[in-house]
Amino acid sequence: MINLNIDGIDVSVEEGKTVLDAAKKINVKIPTLCFHEDLCIAGNCRVCVVEQEGAKGLIASCAMPAHEGMKINTNTLKVRRSRKHIIELLLSEHNADCTKCYKNGSCELQELANEYRTGNQVFLDLVQEKNYTIDQSSPSIMKDDSKCIRCQRCVRTCEQLQAVSALAVANKGGEMKISSFFDKPLHEVVCTNCGQCINRCPTGALIEVNNIEDVWDAIYDENKHVVIQTAPAVRIGLGEELGFNPGARVTGKMVAALKRLGFNSVLDTQFTADLTIMEEGTELLTRLKKALVDGDKSVHLPMTTSCSPGWVKFIEHTFPEFLDNVSTCKSPQQMFGALAKTYYAQKRNLDPKDIVSVSVMPCTAKKFEADRPEMTDSGYKDVDYAITTRELAIMIKQAGLDFMELEDNEFDSLMGDSTGAATIFGATGGVMEAALRTAYELVTGREVPFENLNIQPVRGFAGVREASIKIEDPVDDWKFLDGVELRCAVAHGLRNAKELMTSVKNGKSNYHFIEIMACPGGCLGGGGQPIPTNQEIRDKRAAAIYEEDMSLPIRKSHENPEIIHIYNDFLGEPLGHKSHELLHTKYVKRERY
Repeated sequence: MINLNIDGIDVSVEEGKTVLDAAKKINVKIPTLCFHEDLCIAGNCRVCVVEQEGAKGLIASCAMPAHEGMKINTNTLKVRRSRKHIIELLLSEHNADCTKCYKNGSCELQELANEYRTGNQVFLDLVQEKNYTIDQSSPSIMKDDSKCIRCQRCVRTCEQLQAVSALAVANKGGEMKISSFFDKPLHEVVCTNCGQCINRCPTGALIEVNNIEDVWDAIYDENKHVVIQTAPAVRIGLGEELGFNPGARVTGKMVAALKRLGFNSVLDTQFTADLTIMEEGTELLTRLKKALVDGDKSVHLPMTTSCSPGWVKFIEHTFPEFLDNVSTCKSPQQMFGALAKTYYAQKRNLDPKDIVSVSVMPCTAKKFEADRPEMTDSGYKDVDYAITTRELAIMIKQAGLDFMELEDNEFDSLMGDSTGAATIFGATGGVMEAALRTAYELVTGREVPFENLNIQPVRGFAGVREASIKIEDPVDDWKFLDGVELRCAVAHGLRNAKELMTSVKNGKSNYHFIEIMACPGGCLGGGGQPIPTNQEIRDKRAAAIYEEDMSLPIRKSHENPEIIHIYNDFLGEPLGHKSHELLHTKYVKRERY
């Protein structure tokens, strides 16, 4: 332990911790902008400066390791003046039209300007002198250089956390900027639309493309029937924007709010998550049969999941040789959209052209996915608008609803029922766990040999996790799998995905099934989830997801009565003609540069 003194208070921290860490331990708030708990130290904004006795100048507390006997002062005149001038310098190059900014009220620079009362304009306003641009080319992310403070959180996120490097620092001095490859529009570069840069941007320089007014217009159109679906991770994140602590389960209140907003039908993406398990599980078992029994050398193993659109776009750019390994299943969002314009329309006696399909997702990449040209198998655009958890929270506030006082309500029937297996789609490892619960039981006639169906080896936040399950004494139709050890792997965050797929490519790893989610923690840490995000918050969201799973009466996808009914009534069978037509797709190779 390292012993130091901050503002006259003795404090001890573990070796390797910083002065900032030590200050937090005694509840001394030091302002930061470039610092983020998920990222490596940069120390380039200098807002966190403090005074160390004996040091010649002020030190950056986020980057300075705590040393034995240090004496730190965080609130001297020199420190306060320095911080205030730094904030004023940032504001001199910042488009501070705050009342019109999407991040108004949730901007870290705005918060510091308020705290330090930077009312007097000390430095020249250089905004008009800068040739700022706004990149609105992406269906998911908008980049506004006039709001950028060059803290480089987005660069570190894209490079270190996601290993994509769609953003980088260009030029030097007064011309320095955050740029894409050759300053191309975001839709023309390797950007996966994951939105992790948005979650860590302290200002409005990076925000999601806003579809709120499009959805309101659809609701107000009396000629439209507006159907909304909600992803698993939304119900454990939405509360954070509306007065609840992280990890609060607000499913019932969310449904009540959606009904009050005026949607004609409030349904659940978890229904098609269960459907995904039926289709994807059958696809995996079919591939295994072709490989192990038929000796078909053209079968591509390992099979990877396709639920995460950020992961799909990443593999299209980075590992296109493995595109045939990706499951042909659409994501639950897109399956729902296709069924909304076919099965739902038929059951409700509606013309598909009058249905507006809206999704609430924890993911900005879902906006890109909804716009993919191949997502029109229903004859119409499967999903018309994908909004984020944050956008839904804004709509609830705009409607004047007191979210915390709403009485719980239930999803509407027909594509509204789901199981615990669908709920855990929101956490990394959840798709794998849900698939194993069903696939193992279909093959052996027995439940998976884990207590309470909880497959612990695929849970947690390790970057890459491995699990295997041996199939013994299967039912007659699956005798060829007797003795086979099903080898699985799970990765979350695209850096870990790259590491795993590189291992597969080099022949160092031999799996049958791989689950990959683009975002840290899976969907619960998605680019459209409430801000801030850090590991502590993701832990609480994950705990809430598993609690929701345990609370549901049915926890295996194949036992969902609505799933059984839709196959009997409409789809026929998993991987059948109808499901292949509506629920499956293919992906395309994209250039890296």
